Amino acid sequence: MKKFLNLLTKEIRELITLQLFISLLFTVFLFYFIGQMAKTEIKRAMRIQKIAVLDLDGSLLSQQLTDSLSLANFQVEKLEGKSKAEAIAWTKSSDINLLVVIPTGFGESVDTLELREMETYSFLRSFSIIGSRSSVILGSVVNALNNYISDDFLKKKIPDFNPEKLKKPIRSKDYVVVKDRMAEGAAASIAGFISSQSIFVPIILMMIIIYSSQMVISAIAMEKQNKTLETLLTVPISRTSIVATKMLASAVVGLISAVIYLFGFRYYMSGFMGDVSRAAASEGLPKVIQELGLGMTANTYLILGVSLFLAILCALAMATILGVLAEDYRSAQSLIMPVIFLVMIPYFLSFFSDIKNLSLPVKVFVWAIPFSHPFLTTQNLLLENYRAVVGGILYMLIFFIALIVIAARIFSTDRVLTMKLRFRRKKLVL
Repeated sequence: MKKFLNLLTKEIRELITLQLFISLLFTVFLFYFIGQMAKTEIKRAMRIQKIAVLDLDGSLLSQQLTDSLSLANFQVEKLEGKSKAEAIAWTKSSDINLLVVIPTGFGESVDTLELREMETYSFLRSFSIIGSRSSVILGSVVNALNNYISDDFLKKKIPDFNPEKLKKPIRSKDYVVVKDRMAEGAAASIAGFISSQSIFVPIILMMIIIYSSQMVISAIAMEKQNKTLETLLTVPISRTSIVATKMLASAVVGLISAVIYLFGFRYYMSGFMGDVSRAAASEGLPKVIQELGLGMTANTYLILGVSLFLAILCALAMATILGVLAEDYRSAQSLIMPVIFLVMIPYFLSFFSDIKNLSLPVKVFVWAIPFSHPFLTTQNLLLENYRAVVGGILYMLIFFIALIVIAARIFSTDRVLTMKLRFRRKKLVL
């Protein structure tokens, strides 16, 4: 046991280098910097924004529209005595990104129901999502004003009638059912909120699997290139223990990296998801989610951690076998591609589709990939599909043990020193 621990300590020391420490710190700083920048830009977008208004009508209705824009957090810049062409040219040369032109006869057209179209000009000075936020807000203002005008018109025509009953004769009270629990709420809002809270799990897992696998393949390739693997195999310790220490050391470093990545990624996501959390709180979603039992507990986090750890171990076992095939450190870089390929398939499928709805051959292929199970663990835990979670954990455990046996057999012979996967073509001798 002492030899095993000494060998494990040696493997961990070789993996934890100054370059690794610097790269992890840089990643955390990068995530934090991007998150803070996004948070700053979102706050800036939520501040009072300038909007130019050319009122060619001068009616009560156009005045109401201008007042509504002020209430919607816009700083209205009224353009007086200008034509439409002059207003467009003036706005283009200013720092204002939105121009609203209210045509002549706009107010009178409401009484005759021959509505005149209001014109909006958006000056795209960038293609960011935040840059187009002002036109989205303006659309909300126009919709609110439309409701106000239609309600006012119907009240004048039918004084004793509620306009909402005519405009929305069919109403729906939405309920969401999860297992034996039911709560009032919209399914789309709940699904969106849950996705926003758990989106970091597949991203972090993908990053750690790729990073840890690359680390193992490169380490074995360097040992073969520097002839240190031959010396290691002469140590009086079983070959299985050598394989186990390599994987366990990589798993420990991978978990440390995962925690650091997760810590930094939460800063990154908090900058982008602030609006989602505030919107969810305003809609009462946290209370609905609590009623449906969709919150993560200490036990579910523990199960999720076990699933993620087994996925990392499976990736490391595959990387160990692939690392044996490397001729040198340079060729090891291309051997990571099979692992990346197997990770990317369930990664994209978990975002854009439901694996349960796929055809049977595709479903079998996806479930055969061990990394598919942890990507869906959070969803299965929230929906209390414990059979799928336990089945996925058992499958990954069996898959890992099988790879350990294969790797141990490879390391038990001298083929571990001679196995190579060459991509170079043999030269033809004429």
